[in-house]
Amino acid sequence: MTTLSKLLLKKGNVLVGKWKGQQYHVERLLGEGANGKVFLVSKDWNWYALKIGANAIDLQSEINALKALAGRDVSANDNYLKDVDDCIMPDGKEYSFYTMRYVKGLDIPSYIEQNGQEWFPLLALNMLRRLGQLHQAGWIFGDLKVENIIAAEYGHVELIDYGGATKIGKSVKQFTEIYDRGYWNSGTRCADPAYDLFSFATLCVQLFAPRKLSQATNELIPQNRSIEELMAIVKTIPQLAPYEGWLLKAFHGHFRDGEEAAEAWRMLAHRRKASVKSNKTPRWLKVLIAISVLSLCTVASIALLDLGGLLK
Repeated sequence: MTTLSKLLLKKGNVLVGKWKGQQYHVERLLGEGANGKVFLVSKDWNWYALKIGANAIDLQSEINALKALAGRDVSANDNYLKDVDDCIMPDGKEYSFYTMRYVKGLDIPSYIEQNGQEWFPLLALNMLRRLGQLHQAGWIFGDLKVENIIAAEYGHVELIDYGGATKIGKSVKQFTEIYDRGYWNSGTRCADPAYDLFSFATLCVQLFAPRKLSQATNELIPQNRSIEELMAIVKTIPQLAPYEGWLLKAFHGHFRDGEEAAEAWRMLAHRRKASVKSNKTPRWLKVLIAISVLSLCTVASIALLDLGGLLK
């Protein structure tokens, strides 16, 4: 297998597609994983994320998943796969690559910290919808984790790094232990939609109680890792209280796919929003109260003036 560990591309380097001749100007390294490196590149005044694969077969699997996803969603044609080609790198070796439109944004924890926790339900819903599109196309994301999600303006969410994308029915290609249901003795590593949803539920715990989750993974012996341990942490997180039942279903694999899970989440979030609104003082009542207070103050002022006149 070809390794990319020594592959260095610097700002100003130009990558030229061997077969299509497209030229990409390198800006900087965005990230790297076990099966490739991702660079921010520009072409014709547009920004792209370009992934160079260490293994052509693994990279082709990602490309197939992205093609399937674009085929399910017309708008995805503007978000996902843009170009596929080979190139000769500075080390003289030939590598395969693909490009996607670059999405500028923040990781989920940073987005919530910057914009407020009230954005969490919408971000989660959009994540589930993205997973649902992938599931309907016959794939799972596989390596769902905080690092592989970007949140942009207005709660828009993109999944990035499809290195773990796996055809449903196959063995999961790539995963991170803490999000893996096999790690928690709660299922196999066979690719099915429930695998992604288990990871998503664990990700929710990770967002609000990273230390408790880390502590549990360090202190529990392997045979004691379980859904019960995860739910025990969930019960300590006020932000997840409205979604406890949903999370329990996700941990147990009771949703058909991401679309069904997203609809269930949407209904919960809608009911919670309606409940919060009903508990708030209506705007008209606030105005009426303000007018009443102002009137009382005016009356009190006049009375004091009259009293002052009588005392003179």
